[in-house]
Amino acid sequence: MPRPSSELKDSTYELFIGALSVLSIFNLILYYVINNQVVTGVVAIIDGFLSLIFLADFLYRFFTAGSKSRYFFSQFGWADLLASLPFPQAKIFRLFRSFRAGRLMGGARHMLREFLGNRAQSALLTLLFFIILVLEFGGMAMVAVESGSPEANILTPSDAVWYTYVTITTVGYGDHYPVTTEGRLIGIVIMTAGVGLFGTLTGYLANAFLAPPKRKEDQITIGNDNPKAKFVELKQMLKEQKQAQLALEAKINEIEALL
Repeated sequence: MPRPSSELKDSTYELFIGALSVLSIFNLILYYVINNQVVTGVVAIIDGFLSLIFLADFLYRFFTAGSKSRYFFSQFGWADLLASLPFPQAKIFRLFRSFRAGRLMGGARHMLREFLGNRAQSALLTLLFFIILVLEFGGMAMVAVESGSPEANILTPSDAVWYTYVTITTVGYGDHYPVTTEGRLIGIVIMTAGVGLFGTLTGYLANAFLAPPKRKEDQITIGNDNPKAKFVELKQMLKEQKQAQLALEAKINEIEALL
């Protein structure tokens, strides 16, 4: 089923936002399941970060919409705005947006097929999603086992998130570190995940910046469904190839005359 371009964006992007929406709903459940306020403090920090992402997503959709009023009222832009608010009652709108996107894009099978088809962008957004997961659950596990030790220096949710972040980025300031056996084991998992995630992310960014630009003849827009536009593009490419061939023949004749 074709998706309305004014309402939905790239399939990979929609899946990324949808996954974050499901994560935020899961975080809401954690608030009621976990009784440790220090641990749920990590969830609150990550959820605040998710709210900023959802607010940026709403602004992106609003300013790129063909009709801003239509997007806000008819296409449930108001629900996207409410979903960005850092209140538990507003999180249900995040799940609603995921279901709406899946319905309009033809279901989960179609979204997954497009996700696998766009491997470069899918890999980047998947890395970002897993980094968020490591920050949240790594921080929760670390502060849960460390906060009970009298010698611990990871005592608050912000300490746990900070330690996890500087560890997965392989910076390692050393201002916070685990002192318990359980904490060190969790630290090993965080370090291993961080090396893999940020190593892959660094390689992706390096390849994106250092890769040679594509040749003009390789830049045919596959997703362009306008036959007239394709015909004009192919005709222009044929003209450029003929000009290049004539220039090459003239050069060969010039060299041959000198021999």
